[in-house]
Formats: sequence, C-alpha cells, structure tokens
Amino acid sequence: MTEVFPPEDNQGLSMRTMTHIIYGLFSLGLISAGFLGLATLAAIVLAYVKRSDAAGTVYASHLDWVIKTFWWSLLWFTLSALATFIFIGWLTGLIALIWLLYRLIKGWLALFAGQPPVVEA
Repeated sequence: MTEVFPPEDNQGLSMRTMTHIIYGLFSLGLISAGFLGLATLAAIVLAYVKRSDAAGTVYASHLDWVIKTFWWSLLWFTLSALATFIFIGWLTGLIALIWLLYRLIKGWLALFAGQPPVVEA
C-alpha cells in the first residue's frame, strides 16, 4: 500500500533538509560521546518545533521516530547508569547504545529512500 503525502511549500529549508539536519545533530551528539550533547538537545527541540509543520507528510513519522528514540534511549541509559551499582549497567548500556545506533541508521536510511521509518513486528 502506498501512502500519498501532500507536496511541501518552498519557504525556507525544505522539511527533507530539516529532517536531515535533525538526524545529523542527533548523530553528532552521539558520535561525540556526549561532549556535544547540546547538538542532541537541539535536534530534539527542532523536532518538536517542526512537528506541526510536518503533519501529514512522510517527515512527520521521521520526527516522531527521532523523538521516541531520544526518550527511550534516555530512559535506558538512565536505568543502565543505575544498574552499574550492581555491575550489569555496562552491559545494558552497551545494548542501549547498539539499539540507539540501529534506530538512527534505520531512520536516516528510510529518509534517504523517501519512506517513513517502519518498526518490524
């Protein structure tokens, strides 16, 4: 089944470019091992701000994908930090990092293909 999305207006940066910027900022914060954590926060704030502009387009699912990825990864990294007290936090943190990388790569590749990111059941 193919979804039909309305065309974008050409004012300012396109939503496609904006979504690439959001993925890039999020990835920059991750690659820098938190030293550029403000880049990740900027990506999330930008995703929330542009969410209403993207409504009804394929980019809305990408923004939701990035926002959900951020909040779930924050939860898992926080729980992993707490679990370091019982010496399993490093393992759960590594698993959370791999999951986060998977979500970023899968979402960004779907954006390049012009498709919404899809969760396989």
